Amino acid sequence: MSTAPSRPLAAVLRRLEWAALAVVFRLFRLVPVDLASATMGWLWRRLAPLNSRHRRALRHLAAAMPELPEAERQRIIADMWTNLGRVTAETFHIDRLLRDRSRYEIVVDEMTRDIIANRRACLFVSLHTGNWELCVAPAVWEGMEITGVYQALKNEHSDALLRGLRQDLYKGGLLSKGHQAARRLISTLRQGGVVAIMGDLRERRGVHVPFFGRPATATPVPVALARSCDVPIVIGRTVRLDGVRFRVEGRAFLPQRTEDRDADIQAGCEVIHAQFEAWIREYPAQWMWIHRKWDH
Repeated sequence: MSTAPSRPLAAVLRRLEWAALAVVFRLFRLVPVDLASATMGWLWRRLAPLNSRHRRALRHLAAAMPELPEAERQRIIADMWTNLGRVTAETFHIDRLLRDRSRYEIVVDEMTRDIIANRRACLFVSLHTGNWELCVAPAVWEGMEITGVYQALKNEHSDALLRGLRQDLYKGGLLSKGHQAARRLISTLRQGGVVAIMGDLRERRGVHVPFFGRPATATPVPVALARSCDVPIVIGRTVRLDGVRFRVEGRAFLPQRTEDRDADIQAGCEVIHAQFEAWIREYPAQWMWIHRKWDH
């Protein structure tokens, strides 16, 4: 006998979940962003270690950076939870954070500066570090209408609410992952548009790249799209400096285009992940070690 809720009950539960999220949204909007961020960071630091993902994060960090003493790994993962708590609270203030440019330092290479200043077609790829939601802020300030890709929530009401919070960042639209999204992204790039994709998540059907001395899976989508449309890739990150202040960095490269498409994609993915690893090693407490990035 099925234990799944009936359709009417499931609909009611989705509405209740959305209502709870809407209440949280309104409450956090009433609290200044600095206080909301600090409070949520404090709570996550104390409550998140009770979750099984805490042990997973420690395992991943120990395997990736075995040279670190146990006490240092414990501190890094505790700081990771603080950062993730801050990101959660800051999500409800994205529009306000986007308007307050005094909170940012911008460090980009010459190619990235040229791409943004001239609003050239490109593909931004980033990783879950600092407050990654704000990584495209410099491009948004220059009037670039970015099309983003995200993992849609099963609850369509909650999904619409969270999508709305990001509308100022992705004026080109937010697309749910899937075949339809891929076609639209190709069309966007070929028409001179801009696409942003997170590139550090595990992809079971992806390519294998070296990552912290072990094979890890990487999504080939960013490199495949950029190569197909002959546009540069900007690898970006956000570093949390202190509190709700950030440094946004960008480094661009043009994927190689030879007769061997698979080799080109492999090479591009390795370039991206080499940069990811270097950045994570610099600020290990700001990356999400809970990802199932490795096969084992």
